[in-house]
Amino acid sequence: MTAMHEGGALAGLRVIEAGQLLAGPFAATLMGDQGADVIKVEPPKVGDPMRQWGREKSDGSYLWWPVVGRNKRSVTLNLREVEGQELFLELVRGADIVIENFRPGTMEKWNLSYERLRVVNPRIILVRVSGYGQTGPYSSRAGYGSIGEAMGGLRYITGEPDRQPSRTGISIGDSLAAMHACIGALAAVRHRDVTGEGQVVDSAIYEAVLAMMESTVTEWDVQGYQRERTGAVLPNVAPSNVYPTADGQLILIAANQDSVFARLAELMGEPELAAAGSRYAGHAGRGEHQAELDDYIGVWTAKYDADALLALLHEGGVPAGRIYKAADMLTDPHFEAREAIVRVPDPTFGSLAMQNVVPKMSGTPGSIRWTGPALGEHNDEVYGDLLGVDPERRADLVERGVI
Repeated sequence: MTAMHEGGALAGLRVIEAGQLLAGPFAATLMGDQGADVIKVEPPKVGDPMRQWGREKSDGSYLWWPVVGRNKRSVTLNLREVEGQELFLELVRGADIVIENFRPGTMEKWNLSYERLRVVNPRIILVRVSGYGQTGPYSSRAGYGSIGEAMGGLRYITGEPDRQPSRTGISIGDSLAAMHACIGALAAVRHRDVTGEGQVVDSAIYEAVLAMMESTVTEWDVQGYQRERTGAVLPNVAPSNVYPTADGQLILIAANQDSVFARLAELMGEPELAAAGSRYAGHAGRGEHQAELDDYIGVWTAKYDADALLALLHEGGVPAGRIYKAADMLTDPHFEAREAIVRVPDPTFGSLAMQNVVPKMSGTPGSIRWTGPALGEHNDEVYGDLLGVDPERRADLVERGVI
């Protein structure tokens, strides 16, 4: 596993990231992966709290920051100070995109409103990620990803039906808001390239989650149908579940399409299960008898060891697979062949395995050029080389806590 070569479709775009924690920074990570020059602005001395998140090693180093901070240049800057705000505007002058994910009104309080950014750079695109969006009665509330997941409808339908709503094991609300923010930013770049006009991209976490909620709102609006928690299955989508094997493993089989279920029935030696007139014929019939059908398939799968079952299913054209953990990914030949996970040099850890850039681009592939930098690692490079601040003034700004 080796890091990909440098380059990317967004090379030449400069992004100023003024966010912290996950939603805003992950949007910038996505852009940096595709070649954008991301300058991350962090508070002096403390930096982004993400530097202390994730699994901690015994030496006090953390394992999340190298991933979310990759491909970024780190500068320290106190945006609460007038001189810090002026330096920020100098950065904006030569930038294409600014990303922030503070509570709405914070940038305005710091005298860094979109209107002021536009004075120094009329083409600037301001990407704003927040819990509830920049407008509406809830906009001023504090909002984390978990709250957005709840309000957007995801939490209610996640988990077992006899328990309280659960959550996924990752910060999915923040990540979805970041992905939508990135899409919006690139759409705004396209519009600016045509018209010369910048704009504000307003990505709310709850709305990013809502966008993923399929037809749940429409089903309630038309039929009064509320999708409930159903554990490992989707209601009325069958068969699509985890099934046992003779050697005690669990295999996920997804054969809910008519043609695929017919292939599964053939493999089971019971083609009549999918024949016209069968209680399992058609999507609606299988959904109506979902639990019964899952039990029936489970009896069949339990006759095979996992390897033999998977070989049979793959050969028969039935989607199936193991439920992977990180250890499985690091040894899987498909992951290796596609370089889905790469090993990247890191000054603290020597090298780190992490997920590669997605999607893959045939002509302008993205790259992981470096892992998350030290706090303020690029102060001299950015303030000195880019903005032309002389060393004596930089030293004074450091002494006074501005950078």
